[in-house]
Amino acid sequence: MSTPESLQDTMRQSAELLYAHELEALRQHDSGKVPAGWQMSPQSVLTFITGGKAGKVTITPKYIGNRRLVEMAIATLVTDRALLLIGEPGTAKSWLSENLAAAIYGHSNLVVQGTAGTSEEHVRYSWNYAMLLANGPTSEALVQSPIMRAMELGGIARFEEISRCASEVQDALISILSEKTISVPELGKEMNARKGFSIIATANTRDRGVNEMSAALKRRFNIIVLPAPSSLETEIDIVRKRVGEIASAYDLQAAVPADEALLKVVTIFRELRSGMTLDRKDKLKSPAGVISTAEAISLLTNSMALAASFGSGELTDEDLAAGLQGAIVKDDDKDRIVWKEYLDNVMKKRGEQWRGLYQACKEMNE
Repeated sequence: MSTPESLQDTMRQSAELLYAHELEALRQHDSGKVPAGWQMSPQSVLTFITGGKAGKVTITPKYIGNRRLVEMAIATLVTDRALLLIGEPGTAKSWLSENLAAAIYGHSNLVVQGTAGTSEEHVRYSWNYAMLLANGPTSEALVQSPIMRAMELGGIARFEEISRCASEVQDALISILSEKTISVPELGKEMNARKGFSIIATANTRDRGVNEMSAALKRRFNIIVLPAPSSLETEIDIVRKRVGEIASAYDLQAAVPADEALLKVVTIFRELRSGMTLDRKDKLKSPAGVISTAEAISLLTNSMALAASFGSGELTDEDLAAGLQGAIVKDDDKDRIVWKEYLDNVMKKRGEQWRGLYQACKEMNE
């Protein structure tokens, strides 16, 4: 059992621990109808995700974007339908999934991570083979999957990157989502889901063609597509909020990036991502790698760590340039050409405010 002191040393706290004070305030001031298996009403879940007040406690927004999409996601989970969040990398699919599970069920750690190595046992159940050999199939030897555990408890299971799994693994979900049961023939019994059980899955649009989901499986989900941030201002708000949270969690001894630095980084990312300057006057080549909001957040926090460890603690153009180089120029030689063309054809022409960053980036790219 973790103590409060040990939790402070945890590298990454789950949403239910990180926002425990907010969740408790929402539960105490909840006047709405609470569905079976939930710990608060749908209206309070929405407040937890999008921000607001619970008595005198300020609820920080966890997802900055289209409020209606969040309402649709919550409404889906009120029913017996599972939820599938689809989007480009960095559109906060996993973050939204985790916070929905934390608000609805109080725990977000019943997770299946989809990979090429994920097997049907990860979805259904497996066995403790030492106990199996000693005593045969028994309830004690049964090892429940996170999904089976969620069914038993009436909770939320999360299935990350479902399209990374082989088709036979995906298809193991069809009967679970349809019948809300898992049969264990070795024990001659079935696990029936309690009220409140559901699954939130995520899928990356960049993974299309890896393992396409079958039409039968898609029909078992309500699908919500999470878009990239719609405007420059929205993306800056997201980046500012997450960078501040991460810097606080890791106690980075550096000043939070100024608005000018945020504007420059987000502008560069949006232009390279879209293949066009913000004023839509010039077309650009896009790098092969992912240029997402999550990458911008990582870039800025890494730059802060660089400034704190090897600088004055104030974020400089040189710190940003180092981060931009690593974020944009991956292994592909084409990325270096794309970045060089952007520097010479776009950033160089942007005047005095961009001069220092241009020079620092130019030196890094030589």
